[in-house]
Amino acid sequence: MSGYRHQVVIVCCALVLGMAGIAAPGQAEESLCLDCHDDSAMHAVAGTMHGSIGGGGNGACTSCHGPSVEHENDPDETHPDVSFGPQWPSDPEVRSASCSTCHDNGEQLLWAGSEHQQENMSCDSCHDAHQQQDLVLGKQESDKICMDCHAQVRSELHLPSRHPIAEGKTACTDCHNPHGGMGHAALREVTVNDNCFSCHADKRGPFLWEHPPAAEDCGLCHKPHGSVNEPLLTARGPALCQQCHATAFHPSQPYGSEGLPNGSANPNMLGKNCLNCHSQIHGSNHPSGARLTR
Repeated sequence: MSGYRHQVVIVCCALVLGMAGIAAPGQAEESLCLDCHDDSAMHAVAGTMHGSIGGGGNGACTSCHGPSVEHENDPDETHPDVSFGPQWPSDPEVRSASCSTCHDNGEQLLWAGSEHQQENMSCDSCHDAHQQQDLVLGKQESDKICMDCHAQVRSELHLPSRHPIAEGKTACTDCHNPHGGMGHAALREVTVNDNCFSCHADKRGPFLWEHPPAAEDCGLCHKPHGSVNEPLLTARGPALCQQCHATAFHPSQPYGSEGLPNGSANPNMLGKNCLNCHSQIHGSNHPSGARLTR
């Protein structure tokens, strides 16, 4: 048997024996965590990556929960050094610090100072290290976990115009990094526009003729989670356009309901209203596109 395969067999045997409460050859007798914690939720950790750290068995438990000597000697009156349970929960900072001993790079790099960290949340607020399949790592299941707290966003995602999160085509984590970001609202990119351009690349530009609000901030015209106006607009055109374009080139009176059908129908109120003519609203590269008409 090769040296590598021999080591693998030893580690696997130690894991199985440790979780079963049997001391491996050469291992000193000691009370094992699963002597007391014998419910299925505790045993499930053996089937996860967390069940193999620290050599498996007690080592896996103490790697996250600390040596917990006092708890071992008096389990009814003392809690583990790091407790994630509902009875004696450790401070959120302590619980997250236990996780960050391994998870300290990649997407977790910006956890310190993040919005969730400032709200006194900890890793186990969303993750369950004992589950063989952590639900928050699946897109649709993770969205449900997000909506448990973000009730306003949950309601906006039921509006007529919305991102297709319910259909599983997009997810909260496509735009947000729950562990923290360098910009507002834990966005994956530094600016709102860069975040939007990661999907809507055709709106990025640069354009020969730019529409300044579109180049500045997509959120000036669009609501990211949902709206009663297509497509995710903050207001219906031409009311949205006239928030800025009050007197330029067209009659300065605001367009209202009197311009709708059954009144004196106005072409600037019908169809795509302003976009009937100004179709390249995000920007144009046409030599004659100064008014974003082509």
